[in-house]
Amino acid sequence: MSNSSSISHFLLLPLADTRQLQLLHFCLFLGISLAALLANGLIISAVACGHHLQTPMFFFLLNLALTDLGCICTTVPKAMHNSLWDTRNISYSGCAAQLFFFVFFISAEYFLLTVMCYDRYVSICKPLHYRTLLGSRACAHMAAATWASGFLNALLHTAITFSLPLCHGNVLGQFFCEIPQILKLSCSKSYLRKFGFLAVSVCLAFGCFVFIVFSYVQIFRAVLRIPSEQGQHRALSTCLPHLAVVSLFLSTGPFAHLKPPSIFSSSLDLSLSVLYSVLPPALNPFIYSLRNQELKGALRKLMTLYFQKH
Repeated sequence: MSNSSSISHFLLLPLADTRQLQLLHFCLFLGISLAALLANGLIISAVACGHHLQTPMFFFLLNLALTDLGCICTTVPKAMHNSLWDTRNISYSGCAAQLFFFVFFISAEYFLLTVMCYDRYVSICKPLHYRTLLGSRACAHMAAATWASGFLNALLHTAITFSLPLCHGNVLGQFFCEIPQILKLSCSKSYLRKFGFLAVSVCLAFGCFVFIVFSYVQIFRAVLRIPSEQGQHRALSTCLPHLAVVSLFLSTGPFAHLKPPSIFSSSLDLSLSVLYSVLPPALNPFIYSLRNQELKGALRKLMTLYFQKH
């Protein structure tokens, strides 16, 4: 038996058992991460350089791209390193840092999606008050609040998780450090300390979910009152990318952690963890760019300028 003070490293779950599959996973992760870095980087550059994209919706989209980049850069590089060099080790401090940054970016993204829902609600339900309610100062304050909330949430989660004594070894059933896997190693009898703050976070997340659902109910009711079919389509087209991203975000993570124990398997857990930690950050920029003509035009202009210079 060991405790947390004697643990110098953790052993992560390998992505595959054979060397050939490990290299295949490395190439797959490399492709996904490069696509995510390129797509999110293009969105950040397009919004930052495009003067006609200086609106609240695109300002929040820029922040969403930053959280997506953070999520990818937190989990994927270590998984690629372990697959390439056939190792499972991650240091104790490295595990704590990875957990902190993953919770930070995931929390900030969820809060940001909630704020983006409010942006769509005001744009469609209260268009006359849009500039008043979502001025540049208000947008900056809301973005700062999402990042600060994510930072505080990650700091408290990390501090509480790694303050618990660990006496059930150092093997994690996941390819990156996450809270449920570390809690399984804990021998603490303090259930209030162990699960109390998790319950508070779940309540906060549920509150954001209720707000998103309520906002979209109001949005759809407002859209149905628009007399022209073209106006309805235009209004919905600004909401569909956000709704798709929210659905992808909320349908992967909760299912990965709340699925019935009867369908447990390490390969299924690994697939689900990739589904909620890697795919959404890679797919979000494509979801937004496919439906938004202004963004596609800005991206084409940006790429045209780049190729002209080179």
